[in-house]
Amino acid sequence: MITTVSEKIIGRTLLIFALIFTVMPILSMFSASLEPADTTPLGLSWPKDPQWGNYKEAFSGGHVFELMKSSTFIVLLVVPITLLFATMAGYAIGKMKIRGHSALFFFFLLGLTIPFESIIVPLYYQVDRLHLLNTQLAIVFPLIALFMPFSIFWMRAHFLRIPSEISEAAKVDGASESQEFRRIHLPLAIPSLSALAVIIFIWTWNQFILGVVLIDDPLKRTVAGALTFFQGQYWISIPLISASALIIITPSLVLFLIFQRKFISSLLQGAVKA
Repeated sequence: MITTVSEKIIGRTLLIFALIFTVMPILSMFSASLEPADTTPLGLSWPKDPQWGNYKEAFSGGHVFELMKSSTFIVLLVVPITLLFATMAGYAIGKMKIRGHSALFFFFLLGLTIPFESIIVPLYYQVDRLHLLNTQLAIVFPLIALFMPFSIFWMRAHFLRIPSEISEAAKVDGASESQEFRRIHLPLAIPSLSALAVIIFIWTWNQFILGVVLIDDPLKRTVAGALTFFQGQYWISIPLISASALIIITPSLVLFLIFQRKFISSLLQGAVKA
């Protein structure tokens, strides 16, 4: 009993420290964003005269709206395509047990071990030969390939957790492989797909290096590129940079809050199965 109480106290203490270390930088940025634009914020403190107009100036001066449109376009291509192919591949490897599925899965796992930064130079020349430099597709195609190994790993793990009795019952009822996939396994995969969509969205929204290397026009980059574009104009104004950073991360926070239940449900599926 004493051990259980001690574990709870230690666990809650660690959670409190983790919460503090997570929230403090955001609070610091928020307080800094409300300081006068021509000042340098010192520490975490509430300004006497909050400058809410910094957000308006950051939004317009940093071309955040244009960058958000560019990021939205990229996200609307990357997320659905990645989910589509990862779901089919995860089902084929994890549930259908196609010939050579173990070797194929190992091949995809190799993609998780390669540092992305190590292939950025050959990727640049490959995109150049495809005549996609300075276009948003120069980000879309590499991101789909970059996220595919993890996405397949994620979906395969989900399909492996589905009891085989469900598939057997569907086959007894005369369901074909495609019907079983569409009517049974796909609805059951909604929590995992939702969680994966949130992860891919955040990774895509915050993608920085590809936009900087492959696209010269800042307005065609992902929204994370807004910081470099914005910093070029207001490199000495920490309040304006802080305001623009908070604007950029807001969509990711909102999306996570909306889908947090499905995200947590997907993460707990494996624990319940165990």
